[in-house]
Amino acid sequence: MRKRTDTPTDATDTQELARPAWGAGGTVARDGQEPPSSPPPPERGRGPGTRVLLALVLVAAVVAGAALLGHWSPWPSLRNPFSTRSVDRSPPVVLKAIEDLHVYKAASGNYQLLVDLEKDTKYLPSFVKGERTLFVAVGSVDAEVDFSGIEKGAIKVSDDRRRVSITLPHARLTKARIDPDASYVVSRERGVLDRLGSVLSDNPTSERELYQLAARKLGAAAVQSGLVARAEANTRAMLEGMLHSLGFTTVTVTFRDPPT
Repeated sequence: MRKRTDTPTDATDTQELARPAWGAGGTVARDGQEPPSSPPPPERGRGPGTRVLLALVLVAAVVAGAALLGHWSPWPSLRNPFSTRSVDRSPPVVLKAIEDLHVYKAASGNYQLLVDLEKDTKYLPSFVKGERTLFVAVGSVDAEVDFSGIEKGAIKVSDDRRRVSITLPHARLTKARIDPDASYVVSRERGVLDRLGSVLSDNPTSERELYQLAARKLGAAAVQSGLVARAEANTRAMLEGMLHSLGFTTVTVTFRDPPT
């Protein structure tokens, strides 16, 4: 029988056999197996934080588009605690008089003009002392015939009641009326001294002078536009139609200046 003989092993070899094999990335390799490879590093820009940011941007774009197209607001409107309010404390309207009108409004003209009003001071440039205002004025002028001015004998009827003659005063123009809702100031340029002076003024941007100037210009334009002739033609046509319906075959309407 053979005897078993143990061969002594060097201590260094024993330690090398007992020492585990380290794989790539610091992992321990098992016997006969390849150590697992480490996971690849995450790609930049595709983390969960980036996805959340892209989702928020998309939601914000959708909300902004809905607000622009449908005038929809995603948050409730909050009242400004420092906002101003207007309180009407006017007393009741007082009726002063009632007048009976005997006029026939035969024509009306609507006008629009641009008022360019400039004020300057001698020996001073406009940026120091001066003012220029552009004002768009919209208004109307009426042409009417006053039937209360018909004199005695102004209406003549034939014996057979077939012919009638009427004499009326010429049509007259009313005062121009400026529409404050349609009229507006386009621009206002003022010098340094005018701006400083407006601080102490109760009504620094009064537009009364602009309205008065615009009314005068509209009235002059109405005279040149043939509004009076149009009003008299309309009055004549109205009377002829009314009297013809009453059986008159001949209707004569004349206009003349009232006696002075």
